[in-house]
Parts: sequence; structure tokens; C-alpha cells
Amino acid sequence: MEWTLTGVSGPDAMGRWPIFFGMSRQNDVEQIIRPVVEDLGYEWVGMEFNPHPKNGLLRIYIDQPETGITVDDCARVSHEVSGLLDVHNLIPGHYNLEVSSPGLDRPLFTPADFERFAGHGVSLTVLVPIDGRRRFKGTISRVEDEQIEIIVDGEVVEIRHADVSKARLVPEL
Repeated sequence: MEWTLTGVSGPDAMGRWPIFFGMSRQNDVEQIIRPVVEDLGYEWVGMEFNPHPKNGLLRIYIDQPETGITVDDCARVSHEVSGLLDVHNLIPGHYNLEVSSPGLDRPLFTPADFERFAGHGVSLTVLVPIDGRRRFKGTISRVEDEQIEIIVDGEVVEIRHADVSKARLVPEL
């Protein structure tokens, strides 16, 4: 996963952490957690960190496309990851660890996520307005390099991945 700092206060669902957290620490957290999740047989989807002076939240998304994720899977990963985080002490202050399935409204973190789900509905928010809009709901039509193309109300909208602050699939029910 490629990390970027946005300069905004607080992270967003794209895994961008706040400026005070530090780029090297972000990479350290993922480099330690991701291999453990994958060694346990799960797909690494991504993570979010919401800092708070008293009780932050580190949310890790895992998946197992063939069978889905159970509460036992989340508990297993949580147990392994919490031990690692305690030993390495990479996250300052108090925080809660939450391990979750991505759900039907799966968050999209990387350009590869958008490419994987081309043809599916997406709801996303951008950091800087495009034609006066920050929120878009449409269908992912194409992904090339860092450029995401979605169809919104019959119109093509091109969005740089770096400009996406939050993106989730729209469940097909």
C-alpha cells in the first residue's frame, strides 16, 4: 500500500494517517501487521487509524474471499496483531484494535482495489472539489496508473487516486 500524508487533521478511510504520526511509523505498522495477517491465511484489505487523545482506534480489514470472515477469524488476527503492536510499541497513546471484515460496502484503499472492482458501483469523496463536488457515486469504469475513471449519471469523471479521501463499494443487493 502506498502511503501519503494529506496534511489534514486526522486520517481518512484511505489509510492516510495524520501528519504527527510520521511516514516511517505508518510504514512500520503495516510492514509488521500485514505479513502476520497474510501468514494466518487472510487477505490484507487495509487499515484505518483514528487517533484520539484518550482512546484512538486502529481498524484492520481482512478477508477470505472463498469462505468469508467469522468472529473467530477476527479474534485470531486480533490476538496475533495486538501482541506484535505491544512488543513494537509503534502507536503512541491509548487505542483500541478492531479487526473487521470489509463487508458488502468494502473500503477501497489502493488503485489495485479500484481495478479489481471495475464495473462495480462506488461511493467516494475527494479531498479537493471537482467541478464543485466532493462526493461522487457511480460505476468504476477504468483504472490506469493512478487515474480512476468512474461513470456518474452518464458522465465520465476522472479522479487521481491521491485525491480520494474515502471510497467504498456500493453493495449490489
